[in-house]
Parts: sequence; structure tokens; C-alpha cells
Amino acid sequence: MKHVLTGTAAAVLIAVAGVASAASLKMSHVRPQGATIDVELRAFAEKVSAATGGDVDIKLFPASALGDYTTVQERISVGAVDMATQPAATAADRRMQISSFPYIAGNWEQARAIYGPDGPVREVMVGLYAEQDITMLAAYPVYFGGISLNTDPVTPGDPSKSNGIKVRVPGIKSFQMTGEALGYIPSPIPFSEAFTAIQTGVVDGVIGSGAEGYYASFRDVTKAFIPANTHFEVWYMIISNESLAELDAEDQAALRAAAEAFEAQRWAVAEEDQGKWEQRLADELGTNVVRLSADELAAMAAKVRADVWPEVLKDVGVEWGQGILDQIGN
Repeated sequence: MKHVLTGTAAAVLIAVAGVASAASLKMSHVRPQGATIDVELRAFAEKVSAATGGDVDIKLFPASALGDYTTVQERISVGAVDMATQPAATAADRRMQISSFPYIAGNWEQARAIYGPDGPVREVMVGLYAEQDITMLAAYPVYFGGISLNTDPVTPGDPSKSNGIKVRVPGIKSFQMTGEALGYIPSPIPFSEAFTAIQTGVVDGVIGSGAEGYYASFRDVTKAFIPANTHFEVWYMIISNESLAELDAEDQAALRAAAEAFEAQRWAVAEEDQGKWEQRLADELGTNVVRLSADELAAMAAKVRADVWPEVLKDVGVEWGQGILDQIGN
């Protein structure tokens, strides 16, 4: 028996089919609402929506509302969260420490060659994410890392001396060893507990972020900031392979194009942005921004490369890690 749809019924089915094809993607990031990355991701989401004719709607969840970045990466891997723009979680794969290798780049030109399009670390990270069923859409350069202190610095440019200052570091071997190599007493503390730890005197500062990060999360406990270029902070825009596969070919292409433009725009402004945040620390908060000489920065880099690199290479695999450093020229 044949069934003939009325015009009204057919129209309803077409409308329902249109709604069904639209995708709502949850995007996590680590900064508070209104922070630089939040503003830039909202603009990105609007561009994706426009480019896909409303087919792809990206909803932002700032301030780690979906969980800390390690948990979020695990959830993206299994398709429980769609997207994120955040640091690489080394707990999932120790080799991801290559992304935050200390003193791997000395300036912005070198950083772009390493982490930008076709850069050796960027290409490696694409592969490591792929092994977790995650697609990397873009790299997001943030800043060169520095040291935030809630106390007066002690010989900040001389890594040969122990300064007796206890600092919070991420629970990542490279950061812990870098803190020690630079004369500090490193204390691995979860990010969520770091502010209180400084406020209560458990530690006197932080290693692992940069000027923008300290302004966003530690401005009330940052008496001094040392732009020590400890590492180059880069985040990655990632999406679950499952979520990506649910988009049609045209929407996937639009999403990738928007991500490429998002990254290109960030590389164009990131260096200037870092300088603005350092100036805001000084001007708005009265933070003592301790400028180091080229010789002091070179001495810090040399000590970390000598003391820390061999141990971190053991952690990620000496042959594998050295192969990447050789591509970079280190």
C-alpha cells in the first residue's frame, strides 16, 4: 500500500531533517570568561556558524567548566566532549612533554618555525593526538613562560645559586626539573589549588605560566614577574574524531578553514599581546617586572639544557625525542 505525504507533512519532515543535521559542539578552554582566548574563541565560533550556514554551533565552556584539561582531553578521546583549546595533557602520553620542552625556542621567530605550520613539534603533536582518536585543528601560541613571585626575587638571573624560594609547578617532570635547575624549590600542586597555596604561604610563587596567565589567575599574589622564557606555551584546538566524523564534508572543510584562519591571526598578534600583558602587570598592579639580560637568559637556557633535557629525553624516549630536537637544530 502506497502512502502519499501531504505538502504540509513533507515540509515538516524536511524541517526536522534540517534540524537533525545541525551539530552543537561543546568547546572547553582553561581561562575565565572574557579572557583573550575566550574572546577569540567566541569570534571563531561565530565564523564557523556563518561559514556553515548555522549547521555547526560551537558552545564555549570557559574556566575548565567541563573538567581540568587532562580530564577534558581524555573525554575528547572517547567522544564525551567535542572540542577544546588547551595545553596538551602529558598524563595521556608522556611524549606530549615535547610540546613544553624548556628553552626549546629562544625567540618568536624560532617558536613559529617549531610550532607553526609544518613545524616539527606541531607535526609530532598531530600524530600523538591522532593516536588518541583526536584531530588537531590548530595550534594557539600563547606566550613565553616566566616566573611569578609573591616575594622579592633572589638572584633571578643567576641559575648557579639556590634562592630558597618555593614555587608551584605543574605535575610535569620538565617543569619540576626546570624549577630546580633555576635555583627554586619546586612543589607540584594542582592548578586549582595553586592560588590558595600562594595566598597561605605554602609556596611563594609559580612557574609554568606567563604574563597573561598570571594576570588572569594570580594577579593578587604576583609581586614580581620574571620573563625568563622558561618554555614556549602553546595550546591546541582539538576535536574528537567521532564529533568531526558526524559533520558532513562541507562543514568539516569550513571548520578546518576557520581553524586555520584562527591560528594565522593568533601568530600575527601573539608577540605583541605578550608585551601588553607584561605592561599591564606593571602598570595596573605595580608588579616588579624583572628584565633579564641576554647573557642571563643564555645562562639559564644553558643550565636547563644541560641538567634537564637528558632526563626529560629519558622520559619521552631518548631516540624519539632527540630525533625531534635534531630537526629543530638542538
